[in-house]
Amino acid sequence: MALGISVLLKVGLLLLTAAQVLPLVSACNRGFYEGMINDLCLAKFRLDMGGLDQGLWCSWTDTMEIYEGVTNCTYQVALRMDCFWPNHVVDRFFVNIHQLYFRDCALTGRLLHDPPVSILAPFITVPVLVTLLMTALVVWRSKRTEGVL
Repeated sequence: MALGISVLLKVGLLLLTAAQVLPLVSACNRGFYEGMINDLCLAKFRLDMGGLDQGLWCSWTDTMEIYEGVTNCTYQVALRMDCFWPNHVVDRFFVNIHQLYFRDCALTGRLLHDPPVSILAPFITVPVLVTLLMTALVVWRSKRTEGVL
């Protein structure tokens, strides 16, 4: 199994270097790029995720290195093929990865939460007090007519 993946990676790298040498009609061949990231990056990602216990797939600490690897792979392929990164192909690629591997992961721990009251309270009370102080100052100043023409 590992021998097949290494042969696949070598063939992919050979194709990438050939793609750099051959003159390109357009800057980026999206179909070829999509095939390359599927053949190279997705194959390596599947192998790495297959080596990880499926119960750990939703653990960011356990999958972070694998996820960074597939992200870097799509970037490197795009760089060598003169494609922009990120692009629509990469977006679809990662949506498919998330649908296959991370669809059952709960969002707990990733949702935004309100800050604690000790942090939130000053951000509420200071503007309220400044508004009240300025209102009192305007009322006090408007009642003093001395020196006003």
